[in-house]
Order: sequence, then C-alpha cells, then structure tokens
Amino acid sequence: MRLSVRIAVALAALAVLPVPLHAQDKFPSKTVKFIVPFPAGGINDVLARILGDKLQTKWGQPVIIEQKVGAGGNIGADATAHAPPDGYTLLVVPPGPLSINHNLYKKLSYRPQDFVPITVLGGVANVAFVRNELPVHSLKELVAYVKDKPGKINYGSQGVGATPHLTANMFMSKTGTQMVHVPNRGETLVYQDMLGGNVDVFFGNVSGGLALWRGGKIRALAVLDKKRAAEMADVPTVIEAGMPDFISTTWFAVVAPPKLPPDLQQQIAAAFIDVVKMSDVQEKFRKVGIEPIGGTPAEMTAFVKDETGRWEAVIKANHISLD
Repeated sequence: MRLSVRIAVALAALAVLPVPLHAQDKFPSKTVKFIVPFPAGGINDVLARILGDKLQTKWGQPVIIEQKVGAGGNIGADATAHAPPDGYTLLVVPPGPLSINHNLYKKLSYRPQDFVPITVLGGVANVAFVRNELPVHSLKELVAYVKDKPGKINYGSQGVGATPHLTANMFMSKTGTQMVHVPNRGETLVYQDMLGGNVDVFFGNVSGGLALWRGGKIRALAVLDKKRAAEMADVPTVIEAGMPDFISTTWFAVVAPPKLPPDLQQQIAAAFIDVVKMSDVQEKFRKVGIEPIGGTPAEMTAFVKDETGRWEAVIKANHISLD
C-alpha cells in the first residue's frame, strides 16, 4: 500500500474516534447555569447576577441563575456535585459548603474537596449589627448588656453553621455570654426580623446590612476585621473596640463539579477573572460592600484551606454539629 493511501486510511480511522465534548466545541455552546444555594435578593444572588450579565455578553450564550435553597447551602452544593463536569453548571457560593459544612454535618452527599476551584470572587467583613431599639452603642456595651440578661437576648442567622451563627458562637465563647439562636432561611429574612423586633443581634456582612444601616434602620457597633470598611468609615473595627481576636469575614467563590477537565477549568477561570477585573463590575461589587478578588484556582485552593482551619476550630470549640 502506498504511503499516501496508508495516511488516508489512518486519517479516516481517526475521524471516527470519540472527541471529548470540551474539545469539540468552543465553550460555551449553550446555556450556562449558576446555582445559588441561598434565597434570591441576598448578596450571593446579587453577585451571581452581576457576573451572569457580563459573562453572557462575553460568551455569547445565556447565563441563568437557579436558586437551590436549604440545609446551609448543601442542597445547591449537592446538585452541583452531581452535575455533568462539562462547565455548564457552576456553583456561586459563600463559605459554608466549601469550608464549613463538612466539619459541621455528620454526613454529606458531596465532598467539598472534590469540587474544582474556579475563583474567589470577593470578600467582605462581617459586622456586629443590632436593632435600633436595643440600648447599646458599642461592642463593650453589647457584651455588658448580654451578660446582664443571659438567655434573653437573641441573634439571627441563616441557619446552624452559617457564618453569622458561627461568629455568634465565637462572640459568646470569647465574652462568656449567652444568647438565643433564631435561625432563618436567608439574610434578607433575618433583617426583616430585626426590623420587626424579633431579632436583637446579627453578625451579618457589610454588604447585606449596608442599605439598612445607611437608612438608619439598624445600628452597626463594630466591623469584625483589622481595618475599617470603606462603606462604613465611621464604624470602628473590633481592634478599636477592644476585641482584637474577634475577626470574622465572608467571601464568595465559584466552583465546578468534580472531574471538570483542567483545560476547561482554566478557560472558565480566566473568563471569571477577566470579568471581576472590569472597572464597572468592581464598582458594582464595592457598591454592595464586596471587595473584588478574582484570584487563580491555585490561590483559591490555598485560601479555602486556611478558612477551613479557622471555622473548624470554632465548630469544635463550641461542639456544634448537625445530622
């Protein structure tokens, strides 16, 4: 058989071999879905929509947001973990499902370490918020007030294991105080309870409480970080308030289902990082109190590892667990 014929036969054989989906088509070639594991209207949802709007323009394909709410973010995380690893389902998520829940729940239907990291979108400090009617105007006054009324002051959260819940436990451990937990399904609902007088204290993030604080509807006692928040420049830090080891921050990240191919991971990460670096996107992030980050997948891996250690210590010290 002549060489030219042998080459033609070989090429014909190669043509029928299966080609991985991500190599066949330019990604994306259809609708991309962002799963948000907390209710619409919260900061998690807001960030997903900012990104979705930009990415569907960049990609030339629709981006839809799907809320899968419940179990501290586990329902949305489970849906993502069992989605095809083709890049068309991504999880936009706060710390819980990535760095907290596997230390909190006795059994999960997914392994957070199996998710493929894309990027950390941004971070924000948590804040000690109180309802206006509570007669306290500083962190020290809050400590004294709670000590004077053990078990009579309550605090809100998005559920056991959510960052505000763990932050409240950190607060009680460090101050020797006791408060009653009032869990809810999302931060918007917690703020509604504060306005209704049903929640006294909420260790929510700058973003979620910013509009209500600016409107004078809730009071901010301290920013739980080493530096003041630009959006709340008049509010002291916990260091200034005399509690330098009471640090608590929230962040938001994107992950893909397990076994996403590395080349597709890098492609999707590059798209997200490009969008986060856009000046108008950064302006929108900062408008809701989020400081943009947009790190690489490797940087995200190291960051999540550190955060996991921080919250694991709080969970174990306070013997917190869920079935």
